[in-house]
Amino acid sequence: MIRVLVAEDQSAVRAGLVLILGSAPDIEVAGEAADGEEAVALARELRPDVVLMDVQMPRLDGVAATRIVVGEQLADVLVLTTFDLDEYVFGALRAGAAGFLLKNTDAKDLIAAVRTVAGGEGVVAPAVTRRLIAEFAAKPVREPAADPAVLRELTRREREVLSCLGEGLSNAEVAERLDMAEATVKTHVSRLLGKLGLRSRVQAAVLAQELGI
Repeated sequence: MIRVLVAEDQSAVRAGLVLILGSAPDIEVAGEAADGEEAVALARELRPDVVLMDVQMPRLDGVAATRIVVGEQLADVLVLTTFDLDEYVFGALRAGAAGFLLKNTDAKDLIAAVRTVAGGEGVVAPAVTRRLIAEFAAKPVREPAADPAVLRELTRREREVLSCLGEGLSNAEVAERLDMAEATVKTHVSRLLGKLGLRSRVQAAVLAQELGI
């Protein structure tokens, strides 16, 4: 079973999410949180597989909560937002969220996204990721730019894979472009995330954009 913590401050929306997730035979809603502080506390207590995290919540917003949950390796985080691409989303992804969804995502796609994140792939939809990266690249970076020196730890092949992630490519697309097995791509992704101290593919894509590779 995939254990999910639902963090959403609007009770009606939260109830709907719980209902949808509970309808899947392989998903269990382990807990519900109405704000960021409660989300962090329950993540520490319940250790779910995935936290479905609203970005705009009282007391502690979803970005800060995501940073704590990911930093303490409590769970993978799937961000929910009303807005298509806003600064909250970019902040959450920088904080290590595995991906993001709009709140109007249909039930089937929501369940599929939770399964994808729980499986470690970390990419909800490559097309969405590409749009996200394009939007990110067009915005001024408010935080200090990443230090290119971090790339010294990577092999040539890992840099090539990182560049592909920066374009929002899926494992299958990276495998086709670089002429390697998909399993090999997964290995390279795992290794480069470890070397760079990153928690998600989307975080790696953002870094690739910041470094211009």
